[in-house]
Amino acid sequence: MPPHALDIPAFASTQLSLLSDELAAETASTSALLSSTSPTALSRAGLAILNLVLVSQRTGLGGKTVLELEQDHAVGNAGEIGDHGIRVGDIVKVGEQPKGSERKKDKAAMEGRGVEGVVVRIGHKAVQVALGKEEEDSEGLRGRLWIVKIANDVTYRRMNQTMESLRKLGEGQYTTLIRVLFGLDSPSPVSLDPVEMADPVGQLEFCDPTLNDSQKDAIRFALVSKEVALIHGPPGTGKTYTLIELILQLVKRKLRILVCGPSNISVDNIVERLAPHKLPIIRLGHPARLLPSVLNHSLDVLTRTSDAAEIVKDVRKELDAKQASIKKTRNGRERRAIYGDMKELRKEYREREKQCVTNLVGGSKVVLATLHGAGGFQLRNERFDVVIIDEASQALEAQCWVPLLSAKKVILAGDHLQLPPTIKSMNTKAQPGKAKADSSPANKEIRETTLEVTLFDRLLRLHGASIKRMLTTQYRMHEKIMKFPSDEMYDSKLIAADAVKGRLLKDLPYEVQDNDDTREALVFYDTQGGSFPEKVEDERSEKNTKGAIMSDSKSNEMEAALVKLHVMNLIEAGVLAEDIAVVTPYNAQVALLAQNLKEQYPAIELGSVDGFQGREKEAIIVSLVRSNPEHEIGFLAEKRRLNGK
Repeated sequence: MPPHALDIPAFASTQLSLLSDELAAETASTSALLSSTSPTALSRAGLAILNLVLVSQRTGLGGKTVLELEQDHAVGNAGEIGDHGIRVGDIVKVGEQPKGSERKKDKAAMEGRGVEGVVVRIGHKAVQVALGKEEEDSEGLRGRLWIVKIANDVTYRRMNQTMESLRKLGEGQYTTLIRVLFGLDSPSPVSLDPVEMADPVGQLEFCDPTLNDSQKDAIRFALVSKEVALIHGPPGTGKTYTLIELILQLVKRKLRILVCGPSNISVDNIVERLAPHKLPIIRLGHPARLLPSVLNHSLDVLTRTSDAAEIVKDVRKELDAKQASIKKTRNGRERRAIYGDMKELRKEYREREKQCVTNLVGGSKVVLATLHGAGGFQLRNERFDVVIIDEASQALEAQCWVPLLSAKKVILAGDHLQLPPTIKSMNTKAQPGKAKADSSPANKEIRETTLEVTLFDRLLRLHGASIKRMLTTQYRMHEKIMKFPSDEMYDSKLIAADAVKGRLLKDLPYEVQDNDDTREALVFYDTQGGSFPEKVEDERSEKNTKGAIMSDSKSNEMEAALVKLHVMNLIEAGVLAEDIAVVTPYNAQVALLAQNLKEQYPAIELGSVDGFQGREKEAIIVSLVRSNPEHEIGFLAEKRRLNGK
């Protein structure tokens, strides 16, 4: 075995151990909150919606029941649900709302009687939740209800299944791609010289004439690479435009493509850009988690509107009629009989829908899904010529393997110099004895790995820059802002496009005053020292309901006041509030800034550094928070946390 090749069973075993630790940490965190925090406190922290009643239910995709819940009019609020942090796509539990006087064990028992689902739609007066299991329904949901956000273990189940499959593969079952990705073989050498190539990629006719030279070079390289290619896209360098062109070129070559990403938004961005090109594409995934603009390409809509959908319509109608009839009877025997009929109808519905899905997916040249979504039944027997993974440096390696076990070729796009995946477990290192006691450099790497090491990172270390092409022209920021990341992270290779290299706030396409705040591209406020002390969230108020939820998150009240002053100056100068974002590494500071700014300036976007990565605004204010006599900066010492804005 080559010296840097990884022992595949040992790698998979280590990943399983790390994933187990991570799921345990996530589940423990959620369970601790639910058991120790009152419903009112959870609501204030944005993790629950209280005082709901069930008003209707219908049949959704897969025969699953969709519940509609409204605010109980007995509690007032004119039927308005009010402010909360529950979002479409969140995994939630719906159940009887615990009373304030409930003892902890009684509260836990009530939570156990609820049902789990995905938030499908949220309005000012109603919430819709699609139940997670086909056989679940609203039986038992009576009286005043609540929904509370919970940990999601579906992704972990898919990753674990994939790692188990990888661990059990015999050496004779390793595909060429698997051998290359673990260093058992080297990638096939490639040449972009048209004279040496049967396929003259050098003479490509590009669909997008505005692509720059580094984008064109990356596309050519990805097309000719036999097993693996990495497209390194620093902030604002047009990575998504590059991927769209690449997909179009692959389709021209009559290849079938699976496009994945770690998040729904990363996949939806590609769907939005692909849609105008009129390709036969299909977006897999729960419709609740998709952007409205991509729903017409989603499996849910296509199973209702396409020719293939006719085979399921009549069963759906019958299911909905049965759902409606439940409300008309109070007889227990009749209700049980209806539920029995619905069970049989759901079985028939799933069988018919499976045939519909097979027809739709099989006829699509480009299929798009999240990484864990690629492990669903819809793709079980499907084969693709190329798998493209966007935002690969934001994905756990185990996630990436979900679509890769049977793949022939993979193209990874991302930036390993921006934030790695967020890891919640306290100690992500593998435990001793989980991997083989081998002293080779490769297996030492396995034993010392963490979940922050992505497939993108590992392949760069394994095979070097020969498998990578970097995009070098950025279209997002003034060259003064660009200089720091370019020099510190990208070997001074970034170039600011002409359209942005000298652009200032005073040059916005509406009237903005020319003053000190709008004629400078980069402004620093020094907040070190005794006048701007940081605080641990629990220090601000032990009775604060967010204290337990924020744990040791940091905030800085004086710095928040300074941020507000700068926001006011920008808005007084004419900058629109919707063109301003304030980002910070700490959730406690996000909460403090929201108190200071949101009421006066509701259009301003506030968020964490992690949550805002890849987004764009004309003016970004970064509140770094840390200021203490020990000069500690904590996780901000990681340079990647300052990159990507």
